[in-house]
Amino acid sequence: MEILLVNRPVLLIFAHLALPCPPSETQPMPRPVIASLLVLCAVLLTFGWMAGGPLAEADDSQAAAGTKPPPPAMPEVTDIGATADDDETGFVSIFNGKDLSGWEGDDRFWSVEDGAIVGQSSKEVPVPHNTFLIWRDGVEVDDFELRFSYRVKGNSGIQYRSEEFGNYRVRGYQADFESGPKFSGILYDEGTGRGSIAFRGQRSFINEAGRWNQEGFASPTELGKAIKQDDWNEYTIIAIGDRLIHKINGVRMSEVIDRQKNKAKRSGILAIQMHQGDPMKVEVKDIRIKRRKLADKKKIVLVAGQPSHGYGAHEHNAGVKLLTKRLNQVPGILALNYHQNGWPRDPSVFDNADAVFLYMDGGDSHPVSHHIEQLNKVMRRGVGLMCLHYAVHVSPGLPGEHFKKWIGGYYETGWSTNPHWDAELQLNEKHPVTRGIQPFEIRDEWYFNMRFRDDIESVIPVVSAKPSKETRQGNRAKGLSHIQEAEGRAEHLMWAVERIDGGRGIGCTGGHVHNNWGDDNFRKLVLNALVWVAGGDVPADGVISEKVTQEELEANQDYPKPE
Repeated sequence: MEILLVNRPVLLIFAHLALPCPPSETQPMPRPVIASLLVLCAVLLTFGWMAGGPLAEADDSQAAAGTKPPPPAMPEVTDIGATADDDETGFVSIFNGKDLSGWEGDDRFWSVEDGAIVGQSSKEVPVPHNTFLIWRDGVEVDDFELRFSYRVKGNSGIQYRSEEFGNYRVRGYQADFESGPKFSGILYDEGTGRGSIAFRGQRSFINEAGRWNQEGFASPTELGKAIKQDDWNEYTIIAIGDRLIHKINGVRMSEVIDRQKNKAKRSGILAIQMHQGDPMKVEVKDIRIKRRKLADKKKIVLVAGQPSHGYGAHEHNAGVKLLTKRLNQVPGILALNYHQNGWPRDPSVFDNADAVFLYMDGGDSHPVSHHIEQLNKVMRRGVGLMCLHYAVHVSPGLPGEHFKKWIGGYYETGWSTNPHWDAELQLNEKHPVTRGIQPFEIRDEWYFNMRFRDDIESVIPVVSAKPSKETRQGNRAKGLSHIQEAEGRAEHLMWAVERIDGGRGIGCTGGHVHNNWGDDNFRKLVLNALVWVAGGDVPADGVISEKVTQEELEANQDYPKPE
C-alpha cells in the first residue's frame, strides 16, 4: 500500500479531528460534521493534494506514481562581496543617538535613552498588535548592508524590504532577535503567510514557483553560543539581489535565496519591531547602513521639491509619484521617490543610484546650491542627472558652472526667458530619448535661451521648437533684446550630454503644467530620458506606460482642488 504525503489543509483537518477541542469550545463536534470532514479528506487525497502543493506542480508520471516532485536544486553559493566585519568603509549612521528624528512610530512605546532607541511595553500599556518604529528618512532600502547593536528582553526584530499597511503595522522580511534560545538570527517573513523562511543554521532556497529547498550548514545550538543573552550583540543584515544573510557577532546565522514570484521583495521600508504579548523591552543603537550597487537593475532616485505655485502647477510630489509608478514597471529599472518636499534627509540616499532626477523650484534658493559638494561627489562616480523645469534654474557662478558640467547648461536670470507658449516640438530622431515619439505640440512654460557650455557642440539637442515673434516679445522677455533679435531660431527645450566621468545629463524646461503628464508623448519623452540618463537601454518603441487617469492627476497634489 502506497503512503500519501498529504498537504497542510488535509493535515489540519485530521489534526482537528484527532485533538480535543480547545478550552474555549464547550460543545463536541456533531457526528454528521465529522463524517463530512472525513469525506472531504478522502476527496482531497483522491484528487492528489500532495506535500508541497497540488499535483498541478508535478508532471503526469509523478501524479501516477503518487510521489511529490523533488525540491528545486539549491543554487551554487557564490561570493556576494559582503564587507569585512572590521571594515566600516561606506557605512553611514541613520540614527543620531539623541532623539527619534527621521523615525516614526507609536510614541506610547518608543523613546531614546543613553544613545539607544528603546521600545518598551508594560502591563498598563500593552502592545495590542505587533507595532513598528519606521525609518521615514530612508523611504526605502533595496540592496544594502545594515549593522546595529541590540539588547532585548522579549521578542523583536528588524524589518527590511517591507511594506507598511497602516497604524504602524509592517509586513515583510524580518531579522529576528529575542531573549530566548531559538529565534535570534532567523529570517521570518512577517505577515505574508510564509512564516519562518530560514531557521538558525539553515540555508533556504525558494524558486519562482514558490517551491522550497532547505539545508543545514551548522548546528543551531552551536551557533546560539555566539549570542550573548541579556547583553549587547552586534547584528548584520546583508541583502544583495535575491540573497539575504543574517549574522550576529560576526557569525552567520541564516541565509536565504528568495526568487518567489509576487512574494520576494527587492525594496521596501526599514523598521524596528515590538512584539505583542507580555511586557518587553528592546534597545537598538549604532545603526549604520551601506547601500550596495544593484547588479541587475538601474536605480533612479527621484527628488520632489517643496509646494510652490498652487493647484495644478509645479506639482513636484504628485509628478514624481506618477513617474515612479511607471518606471517601476520598466524591466531593469528600480525607481525610488523622495517626496518629502525638500532635499532628502537620508545620508545614504544617492550612494547606489545610477541616476538622480530633480523636480523642484530653483533660482537663488535652489536646494542644490546648499548641497553642491554632496551632489558633485555623486556626479564624479558617473551617476546620471536629469533636471526638469524650474530645477534647471540656478544662480551664475559656482552653481551654474556645475550645472554646465553636469547637464550641459542652465537657466540664467537676465539671459534666459520663461514664457507660456504652444511649442511645436521637433525631435532629434537620432537620439534614443525620442524613440517611439512623433513630433507633437503642447502648451507649457517652456524656458529657452539657456546658458550652455562654451563648447556647445558637446551639448546634444533632443527636443527643439521655434518660438513665435509674439512669444519672443512677450512680458517674460521684456528688456531682453537678445531674445527678440534671435527671431526664427530654433530653441533647445531638452538637451543631453555625455560626461567624461561616464555619467549622462539631461535638462528639460517643460513641466510646469501638471496635467501634461496625461499627454502620452510628453510622458514618454520624460520616461525615455530617465531610462537613458540612468545608463539604461531605451526600447525601440520607447517606454510604454499605462495612461494617466484624471483621478490620478488629481491625487497627491499639494493644494486642494479649487471649487
